[in-house]
Amino acid sequence: MSFSAASRLSRVKPSPTLAVTAKAAELKAAGKDVIGLGAGEPDFDTPQHIKDAAVAAIAAGQTKYTPVAGTPALKKAIADKFLRENELTYAPNQIVAGTGAKQIIFNAFLATLNAGDEVIIPAPYWVSYPDMVLFAEGTPVIAEASEATAFKLTPAALEKAITPKTRWLILNSPSNPTGAAYTQAELRALADVLLKHPHVWILADDIYEHLAYDGFKFLTIAQVEPKLYERTLTVNGVSKAYAMTGWRIGYAGGPKELIAAISDIQSHSTSNPSSISQAASVAALNGPQEFLADWRNSFASRRNLVVDALNKIDGISCLKPEGAFYVFPNIKKLIGKKTPSGKTIESCNQFCDYLLEEALVAAVAGSAFGMGGYFRISYATSEKALTEAMNRIAKACAALS
Repeated sequence: MSFSAASRLSRVKPSPTLAVTAKAAELKAAGKDVIGLGAGEPDFDTPQHIKDAAVAAIAAGQTKYTPVAGTPALKKAIADKFLRENELTYAPNQIVAGTGAKQIIFNAFLATLNAGDEVIIPAPYWVSYPDMVLFAEGTPVIAEASEATAFKLTPAALEKAITPKTRWLILNSPSNPTGAAYTQAELRALADVLLKHPHVWILADDIYEHLAYDGFKFLTIAQVEPKLYERTLTVNGVSKAYAMTGWRIGYAGGPKELIAAISDIQSHSTSNPSSISQAASVAALNGPQEFLADWRNSFASRRNLVVDALNKIDGISCLKPEGAFYVFPNIKKLIGKKTPSGKTIESCNQFCDYLLEEALVAAVAGSAFGMGGYFRISYATSEKALTEAMNRIAKACAALS
């Protein structure tokens, strides 16, 4: 009997970022000296006090099922974090923890979208947003946030994208893939538009909150405009801030009815997130935070290295982002050039293929994020590796004619 996939799978495609990472791993396994700049995870190790908390939880027998939406201890730690850092107050029944922020967002769309409901997604966007909307039978509405506006959605573009069918707006700040972060004034301007459209809910993806540089003050939209609190899902997690990508803990605060719906879906899929990871996350949120400043300084130094090097390459230009650990260089001037083998670079996809094949540098094409003519570099690796990668990219670009 032949295999037949469900029709819903035709709406989605595999993650391009994970595909690039897998290809780089294959080449490394084959003995190639590949520098991977595709993965979106910190290269720092999880802090020791967090790992110690996980070991202690295992020793104490905290290895059983927990409440679906998270342990009381984790919910309290999350509530304390929201109040301490974001001036947002959430009761336990307004908080859900899941297996990564991705699961929280996925479940939120499954819980709220009916066929034809629209979700406004500023482009460039994280690769999973449109596919999650499509899987939930919603309709992604792409609102371009161009380089001219520093890859940030403008109030005019938001107003234009809203229709009677709009259910959600996604705001990711700092952003994957550009690193762009919204100032208080920029969030205020978007909030003014949203106040005129009470049927539009806001999904604030704040996963890169603690990765903002040069004194940038992070704010989330429900903090800037409390009138939006009742229709905002504020999503975060421990993956990026605490170098805990593999621990798989994300969380959100929002209206209790929405949180209950998200929890109901989770109860029939994964049930609770790992009990051990929850205990570790309590230690992350409640424990020392001073190391975050050191990590930010390291990331800022790497960002500066990469941006400066890219802007010295003929045919490439690159904005300096406010946060995250990505840059999104413009390579439009390289489109149409020929490689040493005579192939014409006709797209950002082909440019990234060229970098991987000829320079052994793995990066992700901008088209994966909804904007061709660019590519994404993750600088979450050592300055030594980044310096070598920039040299290889410069050499590869100089070889184009």
